[in-house]
Amino acid sequence: MKYEGDIIRPPSEATSLLLQVTVGCSHNRCTFCPSFKDKRFRIKSLEEIEEDLEYASRRIRQVDRLFLCDGDALIIPQKRLIEIFEAIRKHLPGIRRIGTYANAKSLLKKSVEELRELKERGLGIVYLGIETGNAELLRKIRKGATIEQIVEAARKVKEAGITLSVTVLLGIGGVEKSMEHARDTARILTDVDPDFAGVLTVMIAPGTPLDEEARTGTFVLPGTFDLLRELRVIVSNSRFSNCFFTANHASNYLPIRGRMPRDQEKIVRLIDEVVRRGDASMLRPESMRGL
Repeated sequence: MKYEGDIIRPPSEATSLLLQVTVGCSHNRCTFCPSFKDKRFRIKSLEEIEEDLEYASRRIRQVDRLFLCDGDALIIPQKRLIEIFEAIRKHLPGIRRIGTYANAKSLLKKSVEELRELKERGLGIVYLGIETGNAELLRKIRKGATIEQIVEAARKVKEAGITLSVTVLLGIGGVEKSMEHARDTARILTDVDPDFAGVLTVMIAPGTPLDEEARTGTFVLPGTFDLLRELRVIVSNSRFSNCFFTANHASNYLPIRGRMPRDQEKIVRLIDEVVRRGDASMLRPESMRGL
């Protein structure tokens, strides 16, 4: 497999075959994200993709999931995407689920019918980074979408029958907008009502615009227990139909996971107890945290 640059994939795709169909991210402006800054976005040719699929078909036998890299495969025009999905079926008939990152812009370019067409060819899960439900913060972090656009994009995925997994970021509002960010994020999670929701904690990556803000003092990351207070607000105020909710990413201080709404009260009680005790030994140590 010929990969260009570092390859990023969701933790849940750890056992999936990684097929790079684009290089970089079509948006690549988020102030907190270092992932694709060294890559100029391009869509790989069908010939390049087929070469990788042929290679995989000769060497990989026991795989039933495939993840499309890099940052946003759904920005690829529908006709080319169909060709890619057909090539996957041709070379790797054992693949049962295809996953991809997406952003609101690329999803809004697709109709529900087009998303259903991709689902019929194997697209089983879409990962959408929401980050925050606060309109001012979305503009500040250069997310490239409004609250309304994010909600519309997410609902398209669900209407097409595709599993929706979203992520939000603790701390992205800084000290100044910590609670406002948490309340608004709970609101957008309720509106989106995803199948999976993952909470990550902002880690300031060197060289990003957010790093520059932190060094000049215009952005101050909330303290450890203030981040847990954000998490509590998000958990206690979100209303889900049936969502697997996690905050067990390596960036988080307090790993939690549960089925919402069933485990909502239990998780809130756990957060309350940890914050009440203020005991840092109960949390993931800094040396074990990572992007």
